[in-house]
Amino acid sequence: MTNQQIFIIIGRGNRPILIDVTYKKNKKGKRVVVFSHGFKGFKDWGAFNQIAETFAENNFVFVKFNFSHNGTTSSDPIEFVDLKAFGNNNFCKELDDLGFVLDWVEENFNPKEISLFGHSRGGGISMLKTAEENRISKVVSWASPSDFTNKMPKERIALWEEKGVAFVYNGRTKQNMPMYFQFYENCIANKDRIDIKKAVEGIKIPQLIIHGSEDPTVKLREAKNLQKWNPDSQLHIIKGADHVLGAFHPYDLEKYPPTLQEAIDVTIDFLKK
Repeated sequence: MTNQQIFIIIGRGNRPILIDVTYKKNKKGKRVVVFSHGFKGFKDWGAFNQIAETFAENNFVFVKFNFSHNGTTSSDPIEFVDLKAFGNNNFCKELDDLGFVLDWVEENFNPKEISLFGHSRGGGISMLKTAEENRISKVVSWASPSDFTNKMPKERIALWEEKGVAFVYNGRTKQNMPMYFQFYENCIANKDRIDIKKAVEGIKIPQLIIHGSEDPTVKLREAKNLQKWNPDSQLHIIKGADHVLGAFHPYDLEKYPPTLQEAIDVTIDFLKK
């Protein structure tokens, strides 16, 4: 039997970070896994709640949260109702939010060890944060990019700067979601902090990289880049898996799709070692 508790802490810009913690019986002194969602994502997307329960059944404390500027709110955590916040998000805000969550975990759970785990952009954030921290024991990424600073054509940057905003379409919600030019400015000002290659080359703890062979969003070569930069890392390729490893939203299956089950099994085995 697993339990779940909800908490709110304050993140960047004095905005709330909504956290849930899933665990079995006593949560004190256990291994804690802190999960970061991806771009246009949130902590309750797809099968993330079921995954949290599976980890808890395997004696982990599973902590997942909504980044302070992901576009949801604490009162409406699964809909993008605050597009202004979404447009003002950037990688540094997410790195700082993850730091606040780690501080909160240490203060409240006396963890035996802390591992970082993220999907897509959340995996990149987890790797970057690992490079900034000395309290992380293991790091896991699913379907994550190897570069946050891919070069954009100068004409598109100029147009973005002129208009002050660009829009990214969310096919699931049918929303045009704004990204204000501050995002680009923050990337340029903090290019060293968000350099995934540099971060991964410096990782000295166990690292697991999971990627689907048929990921159309983040190509498999990106996972191979990560493994090349850290030859001690473990790369696990799931044959036939897409970017979300077979998950979808809303998720209503009693059994995980085989590709997602494989990702979960490999991750839990890695974290238990």
